[in-house]
Amino acid sequence: MGNVLHETTFIKNKNHKFFSPAKINLFLHITGKREDGYHTLISLMCSVRLYDILFFSFGAEKLRVFCNHPLVPDDETNLVFLAAELFMDRFEQARGIEIILEKKIPVGAGLGGGSSNAASVLLFLNRYYGYPFGMDELISMGASLGSDVPFFIFQRPAIVAGTGEKLVAYQGIGQLYALIIYPGFSISTSMIYKDFDLGLTNSKKKVKSDSLNSHTITSPFDPRAELVNDLENVAALKYPEIGRMKNALIANRAINVLMTGSGSAVFGLFSDFEAVKKAKYNLLKCSGWRIYVAQLLV
Repeated sequence: MGNVLHETTFIKNKNHKFFSPAKINLFLHITGKREDGYHTLISLMCSVRLYDILFFSFGAEKLRVFCNHPLVPDDETNLVFLAAELFMDRFEQARGIEIILEKKIPVGAGLGGGSSNAASVLLFLNRYYGYPFGMDELISMGASLGSDVPFFIFQRPAIVAGTGEKLVAYQGIGQLYALIIYPGFSISTSMIYKDFDLGLTNSKKKVKSDSLNSHTITSPFDPRAELVNDLENVAALKYPEIGRMKNALIANRAINVLMTGSGSAVFGLFSDFEAVKKAKYNLLKCSGWRIYVAQLLV
């Protein structure tokens, strides 16, 4: 499909097909909590080649969204619906669009599927209507929908800070493959953040600095040293399966392993494609987990 994060294919009957990628957090450090209750963070985020697919059809009577996943609503609470509605409100355009969302990214896994879907809607509609909005405007719209949406609009590996609205492109990631394990259950992001105690459950391993500017495009990413997620301890206490997944990846010679986002998915990094394929084969033989090989999009 080429080295792009969001890809569009024009198909018959004036329908349009758009690929919406997952992401992993290569590190995630909670830096504080604001008075409004939102946590601030610094994180290195990278999209991977695991995609949901969005189909757009124009000329409908009204805006409608359909999804093939039982846990994803088809109604006005769906982020796809909210993103399309927001774009049309800003663009002052009729809302006769039908959007079909084909889910392949696990739901509630920390892989950013919903945020990516919302970003994909904004990116696609902006392209379809001749780019009426600049990147800064799209990112601002995305931030109103969710903290991870600006990253997916940015479409590059990035150091993300604040509540997700501050982004700096990062070019220090080499060619890597992620072996992603989804245990078959979702974890509530709000629950994990609610249980997070900055003093007691913070990871012992730290990122080099909490400053966004300290991580430059010339600093190479070292997966052996820098994989850290302050939310992992909280999630692992509630869900021991996270530890079992990490141990399985280590036993299959991953360079390093980490939970992504607030869970429930865990990934191991590999530099060699044959090695990651072998590890997937070994894990499929002895587990009921859903397992994906996904190249990092750098």
